[in-house]
Amino acid sequence: MQRYFVETANWQDDQITLDGQDAHHIIRVMRMNEGDQIICVHPDGHAAKCTIDAFTADSVLVSVTEPLDMDTEMPISVTIAQGLPKGDKLELIVQKGTELGAAGFVPFQAARSVVRWDEKKKDKKRQRLEKIAKEAAEQSSRQTIPLIEDVVSFQALLQSSDTYKHKLFAYEEAAKGLKAAPLRVVFEQISPKDNVLVVVGPEGGFSETEADSLQQKGFLPVRLGPRILRTETAPMYMLASLSYHFEE
Repeated sequence: MQRYFVETANWQDDQITLDGQDAHHIIRVMRMNEGDQIICVHPDGHAAKCTIDAFTADSVLVSVTEPLDMDTEMPISVTIAQGLPKGDKLELIVQKGTELGAAGFVPFQAARSVVRWDEKKKDKKRQRLEKIAKEAAEQSSRQTIPLIEDVVSFQALLQSSDTYKHKLFAYEEAAKGLKAAPLRVVFEQISPKDNVLVVVGPEGGFSETEADSLQQKGFLPVRLGPRILRTETAPMYMLASLSYHFEE
C-alpha cells in the first residue's frame, strides 16, 4: 500500500488533502481510483490507513478509515555527518541511510573533499536530497523523514556536536590496527532514546589534523571491520550494525 507524508495543514480531523507531487503520483503515476486505499503519515509520526474519496484538478481528498499502531523507527536517533563525496554518492548515502533508519544527515566540507559545494546551488541540492529522503522514507515504511541539513564546515560540525550524547567517527586507520574500541563495546554504552552522531570522511579519509580535532572534541574513533570501506559504504555499515544491535 502506497505511503505518503502529509503536512499538518492538510489534516482536518479525519479528512486529508494530498496535493503537489503526492497528488501527481496518485493520479498520474499510480492511476488510483475512488475507493482505493493509501497510508498517510502525519509529521508527528502517527499513520493511518485512508480511502480516496474524490479528486480535484490538482489534489486528492481522502478520509481516515483506520489508525495504524506501528513503530518502524530506530530506538536511538542516529545522525550521519558525511564528508562531501564525489559525484552522486551523497544521494546514495541519503537514500540508503534513510532506509536503514538514519534520523538526519549533515554534509560537511572536509579537508580532503574534492567537491566544493556551490553556494548558488545549495538550496536546489538540499531540496533534491530532501526529495530523495522523503521517497526513501515512504518506500521503507518510515514514520519520519530524516532531516537534511545544509553543508557546514568541519569547524562548524565540531561546534554543533555538543548536543549529541554519543559521538563517533569511522577512522580508516583503526582498520589498519590502530587501537580503537570494538563496536560491540561502544554500542553497550548507548541506551534507547540516546542521540548519536557518526562522522564519516570523504574518499580520502580524515586528515591527521581532523582526526586529532575530533578526538579532542570527545569523538571516539571506531573500527568498522578489518577492511577499508568506501565513503558511501561506511555509513551503511554503521547503521546496519546499530539496527542489528538495537532492533534485532
